[in-house]
Amino acid sequence: MTKIRDVADEPAGGGRGAVTITDVANAAGVSASTVSYVITGKRTISPATRRRVEETIRTLGYRRRGGSPASRAGVLAVAVPLHGERHLGLEMEFFSAAAGAARELGFDLLLITDDEGTAGLHRVTAAALADAVIVLDAGDDDPRVPVLLASGRPAVLIGAPGQHRGLASVTLDFTPAGRACLTHLADLGHRSVAHLGPSAKLPGHRLRYLRGFGEGFRAAAGERGVKAVSRPCAPTPEDVGHGLDELLAEGGPTALVVHDETALPLVMAALEHRGRQVPGDVSVVAVCSDTVAGRQRIRPTAVVVPARELGELAVRRAVHQLDGGPIAEPGVVTPVLVDGESTAAAPAVREAPSLSRA
Repeated sequence: MTKIRDVADEPAGGGRGAVTITDVANAAGVSASTVSYVITGKRTISPATRRRVEETIRTLGYRRRGGSPASRAGVLAVAVPLHGERHLGLEMEFFSAAAGAARELGFDLLLITDDEGTAGLHRVTAAALADAVIVLDAGDDDPRVPVLLASGRPAVLIGAPGQHRGLASVTLDFTPAGRACLTHLADLGHRSVAHLGPSAKLPGHRLRYLRGFGEGFRAAAGERGVKAVSRPCAPTPEDVGHGLDELLAEGGPTALVVHDETALPLVMAALEHRGRQVPGDVSVVAVCSDTVAGRQRIRPTAVVVPARELGELAVRRAVHQLDGGPIAEPGVVTPVLVDGESTAAAPAVREAPSLSRA
């Protein structure tokens, strides 16, 4: 019996020695159609099966037809996050820096804005529309990885923790940032601090950032004897208002850490509406882009996410591979705390001298 293969997904030069999709299927212990679904994203495949197929593609060196273009298109594709949730300040800074670096190196940028995550990426790589791909907000079991591995094109993952061998990656380490926020506030005399975090329904890889931040935050709180509480807060006026009313009741925290740049202006407005002065009554530390920090009425003390640095680094790593350079070791970028006007000594600390004189 003749076995039918998905010829469209076979590598160029299908003669002896060329790795086929059937070879990948046999080695991975799955059907050829499963391999095709993993590569194209046309059906949902379990993370365990997808990882097994990825590893087999990597080991055998399988490449889709057209996966190794002979000439450059002069284009770098950027796949935006899979989710509708937007952080416009961060994205604007990333794209602006990436576009500047690409222009300097003789490339244009092509945005892939497919909510399903893989179909658009598959079209771009299969048609050789781009020389390399930069993937934003990449996760541990990201369905876009098999598409990239089978394309044979250089790729840079922004967000993955570096476990995808064969693909360059850059991740953000938020653990020191969480520690820095708490330490800064403890040094100002705050003994109770609340962390307003993003929704707990975030995708798993974004929750990893949140967990890292929380670990550093709680560890520093334990060392400094500070009461630290965390509350998810959706970036809506209703949830922000309800959250603040709960937190700022009698004996509530004297400082807030707002870990969502979309929620930050809502928190600042809600505090003002409730007659709470920043930083006179409540100190606020933000986790946000430099753009969003600069748009506030007062410049907040903030963990500034280095989106511009990430954009330039991603482009340069992609072009380095195109120029024949090796895949760099996984990169780690650590956001830093920048002092601003939204934090001050805790009210009890400011009042202590006058009380002692009385």
